[in-house]
Amino acid sequence: MMCNMENEQQIIVIGGGAAGLAAAIAAAYKARLVGSAVHVRILERDDRVGRSILVTGNGRCNFTNAHIDADVYHNAAFVRTALDELDEIVPWRAQTHHHSVCAFFEALGLAWREEAEGRRYPVTGKASTVLSVLRRAAQSLGVEECCNAQVCSIDPPRAGSDHFTLRMKDGSFERAGVVILACGASAAQSLAEQLEFVPQTPVLGPLKTNTEHIRSLDNIRVRCALSMQRNGEAIAHEQGELLFRKYGVSGIAVFNLSRFACTGDQLVIDFVPHYENAFSLLSERVRTLEALFDRTPTLEETLGGLVLPLLAEELIKRAGLQGSSLASKQALRTLAGLLKQFSLEVQGIGDVKQCQVSRGGFAVAQIDARTQEVKGIPHLYIVGEAQDVDAPCGGYNLHWAWASGLLAGLHSL
Repeated sequence: MMCNMENEQQIIVIGGGAAGLAAAIAAAYKARLVGSAVHVRILERDDRVGRSILVTGNGRCNFTNAHIDADVYHNAAFVRTALDELDEIVPWRAQTHHHSVCAFFEALGLAWREEAEGRRYPVTGKASTVLSVLRRAAQSLGVEECCNAQVCSIDPPRAGSDHFTLRMKDGSFERAGVVILACGASAAQSLAEQLEFVPQTPVLGPLKTNTEHIRSLDNIRVRCALSMQRNGEAIAHEQGELLFRKYGVSGIAVFNLSRFACTGDQLVIDFVPHYENAFSLLSERVRTLEALFDRTPTLEETLGGLVLPLLAEELIKRAGLQGSSLASKQALRTLAGLLKQFSLEVQGIGDVKQCQVSRGGFAVAQIDARTQEVKGIPHLYIVGEAQDVDAPCGGYNLHWAWASGLLAGLHSL
């Protein structure tokens, strides 16, 4: 239902997701600090705000990471400038030493716990808790949520005017002195067609690869090290869990590497990353088993207990050997090479529906990193997923949504 407001100086946030809620709260808080009568409103085309937050982190909301580093982001220099600026101006001070986004959530009353690799979740384990504290803060600051409100176009201020005109899907018009674009990139593009837009590509998803040597491994999980190689040179590395699928590979480590992958690249898997010399490892296993069996073990026996049986079978098959063959030095060298460098050719994204973010959006060169304001269009801000910024799994993308939204909100008046 649309909100009916009298004409007055307003800040309108288009989009009620993570970046939009953060921007609205920051703007309303800043207005209260400076004694401004500006009214902050969120226009959300869905029937409720924050729906996207509820599905993050498998419903647990990995809302940030303890080890935020601008270098892991696409367009890192832009992100670094923005994060440094936020640390300087954030009005919320954490009780303990945390970065500015955590200070913001601490001020909102959110309690969190830190898990593996610095991932931070609400202590309740529920994404709804994050949304709840955001909405409570917004409502207490007078932010108005206007749902089922779809913006179709934005007209910049005309000569002699200081208001943007927003054309709504229902045929009505809204006016605002400040507009913060916090909707998804594809929706935002239609609202600011005059700005440079980088075409979107799904990333943070599974990879399609050649499957000749992994067909039998569907749904098998392994802990391993991975590298993405192009023209014989490694361009990115990850370590963690890999999940074999019928079309290729999945898992968080693969998702992160998908940000760098191009068709024709080689995904190289190291199944024994904690052992530098796989041949020495296998040779020692053979000696140990010989002492136990009083005979030379087979290749299947040599790999048994080191890797899963189905994987051992595929490794032996790819080596052109038989599992029942005795463990000769030549066979061990071949298997050692596959254990450390099992290569799959990348053929693209495996399942676009599983991709967590898209690379692309409004080019950051036209956005002031310190304020998130569009250069040359005063009082128009672009934040969050609408920008050409993305990062690995682990809370980094949500962190950017909060941070960019807070910057825009704090600088909006």
